[in-house]
Amino acid sequence: MRRPDARPKASHFIDGAHVEDDRGAPIDVIYPATGETVAKVHAATPEIVNRALESADRARKDWAGLTGTERGRVLRRAADIMRERNLELSGIETIDTGKPLSETLVADATSAADALEYFGGLGGSLTGEHVQLGSDFVYTVREPLGLCVGIGAWNYPTQIAAWKGAPALACGNTMVFKPSETTPLSALKVAEILTEAGAPPGVYNVIQGAGDVGAALVSDPRVAKVSLTGSVPTGRKVYAAAAEGIRNVTMELGGKSPLLIFDDADVEDAVGGAILGNFYSSGQVCSNGTRVFVQKGVKERFLDRLSARLGNAALGDPLDEATTFGPMVSERQLRIVEDYIAKGIAEGARLVAGGERLPRDGFWMPPTVFADVTDGMTIAREEIFGPVLSVLDFDDEDEAVSRANDTPFGLSAGVFTRDLARGHRVIGRLEAGSCWINTYNLSPVEAPFGGSKMSGVGRENSKAAVDHYSQLKSVYVGMGPVEAPF
Repeated sequence: MRRPDARPKASHFIDGAHVEDDRGAPIDVIYPATGETVAKVHAATPEIVNRALESADRARKDWAGLTGTERGRVLRRAADIMRERNLELSGIETIDTGKPLSETLVADATSAADALEYFGGLGGSLTGEHVQLGSDFVYTVREPLGLCVGIGAWNYPTQIAAWKGAPALACGNTMVFKPSETTPLSALKVAEILTEAGAPPGVYNVIQGAGDVGAALVSDPRVAKVSLTGSVPTGRKVYAAAAEGIRNVTMELGGKSPLLIFDDADVEDAVGGAILGNFYSSGQVCSNGTRVFVQKGVKERFLDRLSARLGNAALGDPLDEATTFGPMVSERQLRIVEDYIAKGIAEGARLVAGGERLPRDGFWMPPTVFADVTDGMTIAREEIFGPVLSVLDFDDEDEAVSRANDTPFGLSAGVFTRDLARGHRVIGRLEAGSCWINTYNLSPVEAPFGGSKMSGVGRENSKAAVDHYSQLKSVYVGMGPVEAPF
């Protein structure tokens, strides 16, 4: 694929139109494969922030006044447009993130379209219930929360923009979305497509900026709900700011997730799961199973097959569909990963593969594997967010479960075993919100996604998301005389 022109029409999308304000701080868009600056946007000024919030606040009454079916029709049209333009959108996503086109074609805009289609179809089914109380009765009404703020991460910018926007809009809310300043392009396309599909002006707005812009959005009294995808430190700040206004929150944060591989597992499948759980998106996935606990009887065979299959990784031009492994998103993130690799070596882990930055332009770190990792090592305790897999040995099930749960995080977990009774039993004991048995990192929109412990609050996707973007009004209807004490 030829490199697409990634330059956006303007930095922001507000009230159904592109908006520019070059008084905001410039933000360079850097292509991770080469380190080149390919576009520029400007951070939102206070005036732009207020303009976006005013637009969303003004639009919410009329949008909520439509039927769920009418709102859903807009989302379903947007899904169709997104699928028709998948190649274009995937190319922009690759420029924005560095992820190979072979991945973005199947995992980014397509996932966003799935969310728009799913919640578009769900829109007309959002009803309350009737509770009979003798001759009296109660009915409930599902109402939107109001103006929602979405704050995105840089690893799946198109997907996240839709994962937050689709349920919010289906429930009758409006949204102001702030993508990561590292990947500002894709969310603008989501806003354009929603407007083209019939979303009224102000229903879905996008503004750019870093933490200060996010803080201004989160603390604004017009905002009823905040949904963040990001790190735990960022989550703490956003959660605290939202709490000041007693705002609803959904937080999808980081993890240090365990992947347990038992002696009886299919080794090829287990290796495939470990690759998906560590090296897809160059390891920049919050749910990754980066602590790979391998039962001792199968450890060496697992490492041999993993090393062999890593030799098949194709590192090259991300816009070439033959490429299967791309660069990291930024120089900063690459340096963070290099620091963790150095700590792993210094603390005694055995480097099996990778570990050194590639001598080429851009931000390239090959798939890296450590063996003989122990629970106390830094690489086994802290989220790296890069292509670094740690293999830890274990003897039996109880030991593996206990060690797997010894973490403040609780986003995901996986088990590979031919014994499905054990698979269900172990998953039942692991402290995580999104889990897999004999596969890893598959996240269809029909299934809830989210974590426990320090890894998050609430759930994205599925019918569960409706509860996080709506509220119930309860109405008691008295059918007889009113009794009172005086």
